Amino acid sequence: MIAPVNALPAVEGALALETYHLTKRFGAFTAMDHVSMRVDPGSVHALLGENGAGKSTLVKCVAGFQQAEEGSILIDGRERDIANPIVARTLGIGMVYQHFTLAPGMTVAENLLLAGGKTPAVIDWKAQRAELEAFLATTPFRLDLDARPAELAAGEKQKLELLKQLYLKPRLLILDEPTSVLTPQEADEVLGHVRAFARSGQCTVLIITHKFREVMAYTDAVTVLRRGKAVHHCRVAETDPSRLAAAMMGEAATPAEVLHAESDTAPARSPLPAGARVALQLRGLSAMGDRGTLAVHGVDLAVKSGEILGVAGVSGNGQRELVEALVGQRPRHAGSVTAMGEPYAARRSENKRLKLRSLPEEPLRNACVGDLSVAENMALRDYDAPPLSAGGWLRFGQWRSRAREWIKEYGVKTQGEGAPIKSLSGGNVQRAVLARELAGDINVLIAANPVFGLDFAAVREIHGRIVQVAGKGGAVLLVSEDLDELLELSDRIVVMSEGRIVYETAAADAERHVLGAHMGGGH
Repeated sequence: MIAPVNALPAVEGALALETYHLTKRFGAFTAMDHVSMRVDPGSVHALLGENGAGKSTLVKCVAGFQQAEEGSILIDGRERDIANPIVARTLGIGMVYQHFTLAPGMTVAENLLLAGGKTPAVIDWKAQRAELEAFLATTPFRLDLDARPAELAAGEKQKLELLKQLYLKPRLLILDEPTSVLTPQEADEVLGHVRAFARSGQCTVLIITHKFREVMAYTDAVTVLRRGKAVHHCRVAETDPSRLAAAMMGEAATPAEVLHAESDTAPARSPLPAGARVALQLRGLSAMGDRGTLAVHGVDLAVKSGEILGVAGVSGNGQRELVEALVGQRPRHAGSVTAMGEPYAARRSENKRLKLRSLPEEPLRNACVGDLSVAENMALRDYDAPPLSAGGWLRFGQWRSRAREWIKEYGVKTQGEGAPIKSLSGGNVQRAVLARELAGDINVLIAANPVFGLDFAAVREIHGRIVQVAGKGGAVLLVSEDLDELLELSDRIVVMSEGRIVYETAAADAERHVLGAHMGGGH
């Protein structure tokens, strides 16, 4: 018999989690197939697996956002019916999602209070702010309590999502890719804090990650999912990245593929050709932020054909506004931009003529129409040009057939080209956008955090395709909050701090601690 939630007295401290033969289907598709797993109380337990392996489905069932058709969930040894997130919260289960769940019109302080679900009709803001300030003092990072999510960069939003859950003192904390948009230094701070929280006995942590370094450094045990099945369980002290990669990729993977997948080395690069022309030029570019003040201050940049220029910086230092001003999603306050020697205002006709493409941050929000199909989204760039149209008529059959080719080529996991793109996982949305943006010849590619939340195989693939663009003579502006990514791929790296370019170095000469000092404002 499944125990009702109110049958247990209120308990504090880390809880034990078990799943037994948990199965979840979506129509004919089995997303999770008889998954059994045990997470010890007070431990940090990693969930590994490629996109579509069933990780998010598993944790959503534990958090009450989805219900399994078969199997059971045991909390502290008792079978529980977690029918919805309210039940999960009553049990002490909190979850930080890969995709943000913030109230955009509310302040950071209001979002923190709203997370509790028991906001009083009249709030004593003086006392409440003092309590929130005291809480923030116990965490490894701070946010402006008066800022709104719309004004925050992705990394800051991720911190707020984590703070919302820590504020509620969960007994089981589920983290879905919590460091995707954090710098290595920030990731170490966050994971170190989470690990200390677990080892104090206050909380158990279940973390979805694709980074072997995080698994080996911060977790106690790991479960690997592959195609909806739990295929490997072990203590972290008894494994290594090569064995984890082999479990993720399956028996069909060759040793060379496993080594390639776990390697942190970049795809092979050719030296930059001598005398390469400047393909993208920014002169004195400024842009306003969401709060009516300058977020980008007179930025000068030049990217040559065949070059990858990396832009490093801690989240919230103007990178998002810089990219939006470049690609036409934010007005430019001052300065000029030229592409291939011509003035560039980010109009659709200019993108086509100058062969300029972009891979934006949060592609579902910034590069897609969620309710349209995969095929329709893949056609957004050239739906009105042959062969997708002829004589003023749109040729939908051509849209669908090309989409099927790209789905196969880019490994997009979808129920078909007619499925709404919002039904895809984040990694598969990115693959679909990648197929559209990298088709044909490219003179300039602007990429912002292009591997946000993707598994290691997808990361390697996308990095390889970015390098191919540069190898064919395209100029790449790579804006990333992942310092490892920039060091691997870039020819040059500049650091952006408080909306300004404060440092520049050849990637081959870059020193991590020097970059970190400039990123942190210690220049």
